[in-house]
Order: sequence, then structure tokens, then C-alpha cells
Amino acid sequence: MRNGVEAQRRGDETTAINEYRMALAIEPGLLEARANLGAALSEAGQFDSAIEEDNKALAQAPGNIALKKNLGLAYYKKGDMAHARTAFEAVHAARPSDLSTAVLLGYADIKLEKGAEAAAMLTPLEPGHESNMDFEYVLAYAQILAGKQTEGLPRMEKVAKATRSADAYFIAGSARLPRREFKEARADLDAALELNPNLPGLWTLAGQARDALGDTDAALPAFEQALRQDPKDFIANLYLGTMKLKQRDLDGAKPLLTLAVQLQPTMPQARFQMAKLNSMTGHYAEAAAALEDLVKNEPKWLDPHIELAALYYKLHRPEDGARERAIVEQIEAQQQKAGPQSK
Repeated sequence: MRNGVEAQRRGDETTAINEYRMALAIEPGLLEARANLGAALSEAGQFDSAIEEDNKALAQAPGNIALKKNLGLAYYKKGDMAHARTAFEAVHAARPSDLSTAVLLGYADIKLEKGAEAAAMLTPLEPGHESNMDFEYVLAYAQILAGKQTEGLPRMEKVAKATRSADAYFIAGSARLPRREFKEARADLDAALELNPNLPGLWTLAGQARDALGDTDAALPAFEQALRQDPKDFIANLYLGTMKLKQRDLDGAKPLLTLAVQLQPTMPQARFQMAKLNSMTGHYAEAAAALEDLVKNEPKWLDPHIELAALYYKLHRPEDGARERAIVEQIEAQQQKAGPQSK
């Protein structure tokens, strides 16, 4: 036991595991050795073995809260969030003021997409712990997932600035994009890029924010970098292909849009951009078939009707072209009557 504890203190988990097992071979009911063995196995990445030892220890001492927390940690590190949550929930019920357990339970809830539950559990614990950035991070994340962006976003950005966390900036920026807060999203995502440009998906989001602000010169290299990291990034292929299409770089657009359609064949925007490319390269019949299918499924989507109206004249179908032009005028009149969409 003494040798195992000493080895564990100096970070020599292999020796600690061997010593604890030798102690248990001599005295199988030695609870401290069993508990320490489980912790050492977890630290060594042997999570299944750690879980087995923790459960054996809990069979001896079912009310031992520290053991339940160790079990939860082993499950958490293994990636088994459902079982981790069960263990952390039991510890939190016994020790509701234990902040570290509340944070772990919040993380498990977030991984299980239970943001609202995590936010409800953590919010009452915040007073007096506003300077604890681990706590603030998980609370902010939970609030964002729960749809409480007004509270969560400034809190997450506070954490990002205080800890210089690329992950926190990434979460805040990605949450601001669908809110159409493009300037703020770009600032967050650019800050994340400075700290860790290798975060998966970061360059794609940064490109989207820049494109939304009309900064094509900055968006293009962002999407190109995204594709260097992941050539099968659907959004990066679609956006970059669309940009090249606008620049009339048809050769550059074709492989990007082709791959985008292959990756997500039913995505309307990908099919629409591919139809535009086909129309611009003389594949009129193929383009018309795709556009007709798009307007059939989404009759109030203006852009395919505009493209289809022009395409029908290229196909020497003036009556169909006139019909589409009338539909375009009707949709535009309806949109004008409805006024600008709220952001």
C-alpha cells in the first residue's frame, strides 16, 4: 500500500497499479487499495479495468461518495456519458455544494445534449463563483445550448478573454452566426484562429462569417484552408464553389460543387449552385431538370425561379419562360409587401 501511494504521488501509475494489486492479493478486502487501484487505472487510461475496480469497491462501501465520483470520472474519460451522468448525479445529490462535481455533471449533460437541465442545475450555484472560469464555461455552454444565448454568449466571451481559450471563442462565434451577428462572430472566430488554427471546423465558420460581411477576399483563403484540413468539408466545398462561380471561374467551381452534391445530394443550395454551373456551361437540360425539381419542392424560393426563367429562353421555351417570369414577379411582390425579414 505504501509503495503504491508513493508511486501514485510521483505519477508512476504502472508501479502503483502493480503494488496495489500485490496488496489486494494479500488482503482482498482492503478497500483503500481497491479504491486507489481504480483511480490509478483511470489515470493510466485503462478505463474498463478502473470501472471494474470502482464497482468492486462500491460493493464493499455503497455509500462512499468519493468512490462514486471516481467511477463517474472513469466513465467520463471513457466517453460513456450516460453512465458518467448517473454517477455524478448521485454525488451531486449527496453534495449539492460540491462545485467540481456540479461542473462534471454539467459537462456530462452537455455531451448528452441536455443543455437546459445543466443550466437549471448550475445557475443557482453561480453566486460567489463568478471568478471560477471552469464553472462559468460550463454554465455558459449550457445556456447557449438551452437557447439562452443572451445570458450564455457574454459569459462565454468573458471566459474566452480571461483564459485565452480557443474553444470558448469557437463556441461563442459559432453561436453568433445563426443569430446573424456576423461582426461579433467574426471577432470571436478570428480570436480562436490566433490561439488554435487547427480546431476542426474553425476555418469553415471563419469563412462563413467573413462571407456574410461581404469580405470575399478574406473568406476565400479561409475556405481553402478548411479544405486543406478536411477535403470533404461540405460547407467549405459549397461556399468556395459558389464564390468561384460568381467569379466565373467555372473550372475551379466544378470539382467543388460536384463534391458538395456528392456529399449531400439532397441539399437544395448545393443542387441549385450545380444547376447554375450546368446552365453556364451549356448543360441546359440537366440544369432545367434540377431547377424544376427545386421549385416543385420549394415553390416560394425565388432564386431557382429566376434561373429557370432565363434557362427556358435558352431552351427556346418562351411560354415556360414567361410563366416563370410571372412567378418571379409574384414572389417579389409578396416579399416587398411582407417587408424586410427581421435579423
